[in-house]
Amino acid sequence: MATQRKLGRNSSARKALFRDLVTDLFINERIQTTEAKAKEVRPIAEKLITLAKRGDLHARRQVAAFVRKEDAGDNKDAVQKLFSDLAPRYADRNGGYTRILKLGPRRGDSAEMVYLELVE
Repeated sequence: MATQRKLGRNSSARKALFRDLVTDLFINERIQTTEAKAKEVRPIAEKLITLAKRGDLHARRQVAAFVRKEDAGDNKDAVQKLFSDLAPRYADRNGGYTRILKLGPRRGDSAEMVYLELVE
């Protein structure tokens, strides 16, 4: 049975962390985080991109239920960018939408830092 890393948080804080990281990944297409967080967020992002490739209303509502709502002015929110930009980009790709690039240890606590980014 596959288990989830707890990351020093309770379940609601962990879910909020994953929502924030996935939303930032879709908006910025690259985030810097720890290796443990990146390894946990990666399958969530892959599943949401696969849902977006379906493109129907039910898939849009499922993605919108997980991704954080952006309050920024004229910027596109993550759901709109996912369905209009990212899903067509990966239309002929069967998974493997993200990559993890190692950066080395963080100065303060030596946590292994990585970039989690969307492939082109």
